Amino acid sequence: MNKQENVNEVLDLIIVGGGINGAGIAADASGRNLKVGLYESSDFASATSSASSKLIHGGLRYLEHYEFRLVSESLAEREVLLKKAPHIAKPMRFRLPHRPFLRPAWMIRAGLFLYDHLGKRGFFAKNETLKGSHGVDFRQTHVLKNEMVKGFEYSDCWVDDARLVLLNIQQADQHGAEIKNYCHVEKAERVGDIWAVTLFDKRTNTRFERHSHALVNATGPWVRSFITDNMDAQSPYGIRLIKGSHIIVPKIHNEEQAYILQNDDQRIVFVIPYLEDYSLIGTTDVEFKGDARNVTIDDQEIDYLIDVVNKHFIHQIKRDDVVSTYSGVRPLCDDESDSPQAITRDYTLSLEQEGADAPLLSIFGGKLTTYRKLAEAAMKQLSPFFPQMGNSWTAESLLPGAEGYDENLLTMKLRQQCAWLNDKTIRRYCRQYGSHAKTLVKGIKEESQMGQHFGQGVYQCEIDYLIEHEYALTAQDVLWRRTKLGITLNADEQNAVNEYIEKKSTRTSPQQAEGTANMLDSAQKVG
Repeated sequence: MNKQENVNEVLDLIIVGGGINGAGIAADASGRNLKVGLYESSDFASATSSASSKLIHGGLRYLEHYEFRLVSESLAEREVLLKKAPHIAKPMRFRLPHRPFLRPAWMIRAGLFLYDHLGKRGFFAKNETLKGSHGVDFRQTHVLKNEMVKGFEYSDCWVDDARLVLLNIQQADQHGAEIKNYCHVEKAERVGDIWAVTLFDKRTNTRFERHSHALVNATGPWVRSFITDNMDAQSPYGIRLIKGSHIIVPKIHNEEQAYILQNDDQRIVFVIPYLEDYSLIGTTDVEFKGDARNVTIDDQEIDYLIDVVNKHFIHQIKRDDVVSTYSGVRPLCDDESDSPQAITRDYTLSLEQEGADAPLLSIFGGKLTTYRKLAEAAMKQLSPFFPQMGNSWTAESLLPGAEGYDENLLTMKLRQQCAWLNDKTIRRYCRQYGSHAKTLVKGIKEESQMGQHFGQGVYQCEIDYLIEHEYALTAQDVLWRRTKLGITLNADEQNAVNEYIEKKSTRTSPQQAEGTANMLDSAQKVG
């Protein structure tokens, strides 16, 4: 993991930002034989990229804004990602109750027809990964209120967003990239034909410098401020920050399908089966003007989401049912749209250079589903500066954990090796780590070898694995991004994990322990 850095080496590419776009570009570039460094000020996927609705989807509602290219590209990428990461990405059927006074049935049918065929799938294709759309009669389901009689069903996909980022980070690491989280870029300036970047490593409280031939600004919500503050330059585009919030409640129904609900304000809200025992509900769309590192749901958003759900479902929810919430901001390229939901989710790449060398590529906008195509587009923009660059390769590659992955076979092997683990924990291992779950339990023959048990199937060996193999440094990293165990562990169990990580860090070095303690304190204040 922690490669020995050559401080005098000039990298081909420095990427600032460890969200999905930065991680995707790092994986793509390093796999084309470029020397890459990626630096993230906090943890990977600690902002927008872990606060999504966790869907790989074309975006059915984008058709209303005539974004056919974006929908078509997204649907094609949906198929690619299902094959690249079958352990963290799963097909899911979505049910759309029809409310005639909002959108007429013919409009929805037309949209679903386009959705099916923009994805290059026919209704009767025999070998398709995802089934086409069809009508649904809700009268026999006993899930929706009586007035919800008919509707539609179509296919999309679910993904663990934070782990998708992490797997791209791991893939970049495998191809030789220098990867650092908790490493803040303090300054970036052109010195002749190269970039000189000053960084501060929060793990070790040390300052150092890296040089590169090109710089990628993939800082998401901070893409504009990175240019104006760190480089004393003007941003070519404006950014609009749109807050999206979600609530998590005990599951509303026992069906395997997700629901997509139309609200009176023309917005849609998803109700998605989540972590076996919960329903994930979201998202809101609210213009945001504050600090993108301190985004929280407000009372009005909670009431809004509860109200939408209660208009549709027989099972009513209330504030006391909310077990967890999360919020993030989507950094959308400002297209001067009147409403937040009308702003394009497409991406814009801005290439800037003074003279012929030391280019700066800034990433504006984008969505989780199209991160891989965005990375390919970024590499195409940079290709004139790197004639040695290899060809595109990520469409056919598997992400870490997908190699040789067969959930049924892996489940059987884990049951044989770790008979003391319950089925739910084994499923979690399979669906989080894929084939790498075998590394997690390598050499373990009895439960005592797994170390301290923190509760809910969380053992010391898993925490150690996440620290050693997945760059985790704090309890927040472990409980909310590498896993979602923060939802299921109680306060005492979470504190025990936190204490273990703190003690483990003190056994490394006093410098790193101090840096870790500072970050733990900061994470607790934010969380």
